[in-house]
Amino acid sequence: MTPDLRTTYLGLELSSPLVASASPLSADLDMLRRLEEAGAAAVVLPSLFEEQIEHEELHVNHLLEMGAGHVEACGYFPELDHYNTGPRAYLDHLEAARSAVDIPVIASLNGSSPGGWARYARLLEDAGAHAIELNAHLVPAHPSVTGVEVEARCLELVATVREATRLPLAVKIGPFFSSLPDMASRLVRSGADGLVLFNRFLEPDIDLETLEVTPTLHLSTSEEVRLPLRWIAILHGRVSCSLAATTGVHEAADALKLLLAGADVTMMASALIRHGPDRLRAVREGIVAWLEEHEYDSVAQLRGSMSQRSVTDPGDYERANYMKALAGYVVAEPR
Repeated sequence: MTPDLRTTYLGLELSSPLVASASPLSADLDMLRRLEEAGAAAVVLPSLFEEQIEHEELHVNHLLEMGAGHVEACGYFPELDHYNTGPRAYLDHLEAARSAVDIPVIASLNGSSPGGWARYARLLEDAGAHAIELNAHLVPAHPSVTGVEVEARCLELVATVREATRLPLAVKIGPFFSSLPDMASRLVRSGADGLVLFNRFLEPDIDLETLEVTPTLHLSTSEEVRLPLRWIAILHGRVSCSLAATTGVHEAADALKLLLAGADVTMMASALIRHGPDRLRAVREGIVAWLEEHEYDSVAQLRGSMSQRSVTDPGDYERANYMKALAGYVVAEPR
């Protein structure tokens, strides 16, 4: 009998734990259909950014102040005009995506302050989103901003969106909290139905020729899977919410490790950008083959069996594992 790959995420019944994460791929309807055909059990749309919302609202205010006849005011704030997936276009794409595929479509919001999220969360619900993924993109850069303030802002952001919508709400966070288990618990109390671990913050570079700060985007590798693996293993069974693993899922082995740690779903973006939608099919087949070889009947039977609460030595996920790794490391002889 073929193993049962079904799982539940944010209360949604999914055919497998393989989810296409937010990326440029999900901005195209034909690509969405290909992702579904290749085995994506759900898809997260690219993010609607806080800056786009602010741009639209300021633009409307400017038009009202100038008078409806000043159509030329459409050139206001031109630095965002080339980014044509503003709020209205985003809602149109969401509605089209719902019609294009049968799998759950999760909308994504990316921001750092409560702002106008309440209004847009309701609009996403009206447009047919099955759930919302809130990307809490908090990168404090001023020395006067304390860790307490950063956490409070994040919790306020989650509570604002939670109050505005009945949709299931996942919160995508980075790993940079002093006590991630405590923050995870507080996010759940603020209204998160799921946590997505982890956000890969884009890191700037310096062009040595132009002496300009340039944005960089490097696709993930399987090497990065160990960070979400560790924290999902620690959080599994300790927070009452869904756990999604993202970053580093490229092979069936990556997904299997995260499921063993306790993930409800594993999300893929970089692997799909690099190899195309068919990568999903290969990962799914690899998961099935491993489950059959190791005599697992289902993903549910597998999930969390290697979490911190389930392993013989829980210290393997803590500081003790660092000492073991150092003690066992062999330095190569110089050539």
